[in-house]
Amino acid sequence: MKVIAVKDYADMSRRASALIAAQVALKPNCVLGLATGSGPVGIYQQLAQWHKTEHLDFSRVSTVNLDEYFGLDKTSPQSYYYFMREHLFKHINIQPENTHIPDGENQDQQAECARYNRLISSLGGIDLQLLGIGHNGHIAFNEPSEHFEPKVHCVSLTQDTIEANQRFFDHINQVPKKAYTMGIGNILNARKIILIASGEVKADAICKMIAGPVHPGLPASALQLHNDVTVIADHAALTLLKEQAPHLID
Repeated sequence: MKVIAVKDYADMSRRASALIAAQVALKPNCVLGLATGSGPVGIYQQLAQWHKTEHLDFSRVSTVNLDEYFGLDKTSPQSYYYFMREHLFKHINIQPENTHIPDGENQDQQAECARYNRLISSLGGIDLQLLGIGHNGHIAFNEPSEHFEPKVHCVSLTQDTIEANQRFFDHINQVPKKAYTMGIGNILNARKIILIASGEVKADAICKMIAGPVHPGLPASALQLHNDVTVIADHAALTLLKEQAPHLID
């Protein structure tokens, strides 16, 4: 696991964007695994800017998103379908049919999970997966558990995650209680992984993910099992790791 320390959120966004842009340039028909939330916004803004000014070409790229709230329709401003369209897809030349997000409106959980697993396989897997990390160490919506979920599944969100996502809704009661999400196995099957983290609130999760044991109580720790993970984190997010295991930071 390569850990890159950067100055701040803007620097983190630029460094991650450069790696994604390089992947697109090297393999124009690559499959990108994408994330949502406040973390990737700066990355998507940078990629959109490079598309406009540097002619970064997404016309042959396919994308698969990590997750989607269960029960939200695509027109909801809180849905990840809406998020991706507003923050990235409408600003670049990606083909709409090449963008893929779990269908939160599908009430048949078993069918939707099976469909999305088949979709990922049909694309030949993910070349580069972008991840954030939750305060409790979750990646995608894989919550702390007694075991690692290997495949796409519908998960009940923890109260901690619901409270963390309240900022995107008018009231906590509006935050969905379930979500479709890729499993840990889906994520680990990606050929390359980039995980971003900014702010001291992520310091504990980052330290445990990198320097702690691998266990499902901290889902992100599973990334230690992958052979090509790059963590890009600002100084605030690396506070505890610098104290406990500074030798692990490049």
